[in-house]
Amino acid sequence: MTEQARSTAYRTLDSESLRGPIGDHADVRALLGGRPQDWQVREVGDGNLNLVFIVEGPEGSVCVKQALPYLRAAGPSWPMSPERAFFENAYYSAVAPYVGTLIPKIYHYDAGLYCTVMERLSPHIILRQGLIAGRRYPNLARDIGEYVARACFFTSDLAWPFERKMDGLALFAANKPPVRITVDLIFADPYFASPRNRHTSPQLDEAVAALRRDGPLKAAAARFGQKFLNEPQALVHGDLHSGSVMVTEGDTRVIDPEFAFYGPIGFDLGAFFGNLLLSWYSQPGHATRDDDRLGHGEWILEQASLFWETFRGRFLALWSGHGKGDAFPAALFSAPHDAAALRSAQDAFLDTLFADMLGFAACKMIRRLVGFAHVIDFDSIRDADLRGRCEASALAMARALLTHPEQFRSMAQVIDAIPRMTRRQAAR
Repeated sequence: MTEQARSTAYRTLDSESLRGPIGDHADVRALLGGRPQDWQVREVGDGNLNLVFIVEGPEGSVCVKQALPYLRAAGPSWPMSPERAFFENAYYSAVAPYVGTLIPKIYHYDAGLYCTVMERLSPHIILRQGLIAGRRYPNLARDIGEYVARACFFTSDLAWPFERKMDGLALFAANKPPVRITVDLIFADPYFASPRNRHTSPQLDEAVAALRRDGPLKAAAARFGQKFLNEPQALVHGDLHSGSVMVTEGDTRVIDPEFAFYGPIGFDLGAFFGNLLLSWYSQPGHATRDDDRLGHGEWILEQASLFWETFRGRFLALWSGHGKGDAFPAALFSAPHDAAALRSAQDAFLDTLFADMLGFAACKMIRRLVGFAHVIDFDSIRDADLRGRCEASALAMARALLTHPEQFRSMAQVIDAIPRMTRRQAAR
């Protein structure tokens, strides 16, 4: 379908008008059962971008997601191409052979309506909501570590010949509007007085003013912005935060990859890791008389560590077993005496990913604290003074990760620094 045909076919769906196009597909009709006019439809989207519907029939249910031609959080005043739905589906197709059931099943994509019919995940909830509620998910860290390792390794030069990767680069290079949003909202706006920014005021006024006067901090953020734009290591999800993961105690699914592009592996790592840290810093704001949240905070930090350990182990194992790409070609290290040199190079590469994870995590944290589109981890804390203290501690840690990376050579050093720096911040 041409772009002109797609634009002619496009219309914003509602709970009535989606019945026709969804009901036109025999496989979806069979899955739902009954007649389209009898289906129960409700709009449940609460994110920043899209319409999301749950459609229930007598035999089953599906989730229907439609990209709007603007940013939902801002309204029509902030246009954004709905073509991001195409790239979301392209991402799912690219990683599906490698990540198994860690993504939802896709039943149908309507190119004219930029609309996807996919598996309804139930009784799953958004991970962010679960963490706020104090719930624990035994498989979470291992599942997401495995996911990032497999999705990124198998779309990199380590697994593919460069020709195949360049085809992917050419395809996803057109997904420009989400990349623009990332460049502006994560690596630029928080560091100056952009009208899109906000923060808890007056509690964070002094900290935010200091952040925007901090030249070394801004230079460090700019370097990670440059890395974001210039290191197409693998096909990355592009928005892998705790709102893009749905969970039960026994199942984990990654959703919403419409920001997908070829970029640094550390960007996906940092997005998830940084959101775990934000959750940890928000826990005092969700404490009750019956639950001081200290135990839950300890569990979150354990998951942060386990996430990295799982990713590192799985990525190295995949490299050893499936390294058939043009980067570090197997023929170059075929002799027995080459094994030590290859392992040293692999360790060095993983060290760079660890450093990238921490830097991108810090940029993600700062954006959610003083930029556009905050997180309910903090926004749901009603006491503004308490919220401000939680946010100030998180902001201090993010600044340390960006401006003093030499302090954080291992995950143990990061985990040790988090409560220590929080106590220091509270004593001020």
